[in-house]
Amino acid sequence: MNQMNQMNQMNQIDRLFRAGRSLGARAVVGLVWLLGLCTLYASESMAMDIAILRSSDIPAYHEAVAGLKAAGPIGAIYTEYDVQGDLELGKKLARKLRASNTSLVVAVGLKAALAAKVEIVDVPIVYMMILDPLKHQLTAANMTGTLLEVPVDRQLKFMRAFLPTLHRLGTLYDPAKTSSRVKDAVQQATISGFQLKALPVESEKEVPQQLRMLLQDVEALWLMPDSTVLTNESLRFILDSALARKIPVIGYSPEFVRLGALLSISVNYGQVGRETGLLATRILDKELLLPLNPVPIERLKTTVNLKTAKFLGMPIPKELMSFIDETY
Repeated sequence: MNQMNQMNQMNQIDRLFRAGRSLGARAVVGLVWLLGLCTLYASESMAMDIAILRSSDIPAYHEAVAGLKAAGPIGAIYTEYDVQGDLELGKKLARKLRASNTSLVVAVGLKAALAAKVEIVDVPIVYMMILDPLKHQLTAANMTGTLLEVPVDRQLKFMRAFLPTLHRLGTLYDPAKTSSRVKDAVQQATISGFQLKALPVESEKEVPQQLRMLLQDVEALWLMPDSTVLTNESLRFILDSALARKIPVIGYSPEFVRLGALLSISVNYGQVGRETGLLATRILDKELLLPLNPVPIERLKTTVNLKTAKFLGMPIPKELMSFIDETY
């Protein structure tokens, strides 16, 4: 009888234990669900709103914005605004953003950046896809961005690697537009073992005469961003004239290489967007504090025209092929 009572007591204890374990499990599940719900609400409330203010609707900007979204803050909510090339519309949109809950504004292109600078003073602004932003005075306590152009010293290092036996470089420039860049390039060239001869042109009409003089005294022609020197009409003439003398041309756009230049060192628009996204993330995470100088793009794009290299009798060394991103 005592044995039966003991067995009954054991069974009751086992049932109580199982019931308690079931209740405990349900309590744990409920707690996890509640914590998950709280986390969901917290993440939604903490989601960062990023406004993209775009100067116009062009493929290059779309490529950069896609890169931005791919590398930007995780979970960010992006809203895009198109300035449509109208600075006044840009200012109006910027005022709208100033009154919103936007955590950060990405200005794509010059007009968007100028509008944001004028109207937004208390929200971080990160710009991209702008040539020479400091020339346009894109400096403010709440503003920074990425550089579209490749720093001169990095261009020269690439050129030295691909042109190991050449020393005399030439370039054309408009003193009213690019004198400071050329002055810096002349100084930097000596560090990389080059001598840079720069001839000025004050109008597109002067390009042919100055180019003929320059090609008589240089081993390679370096094209810099200058709207006076380089137009749709002059570019073809420059490339044909240089190739006729078997002088390699180095540019800053893959399009130049497609048309016959030997080499270009440039930035990829998608990469500009990705590195801008990383910069925005570091600013929002307080890893970087504004104000901040514009940041150069780390990953560059190297394009080579192999047909031109063969024509010039300048084969590309095998050890450099791994550094080439695109060939023609």
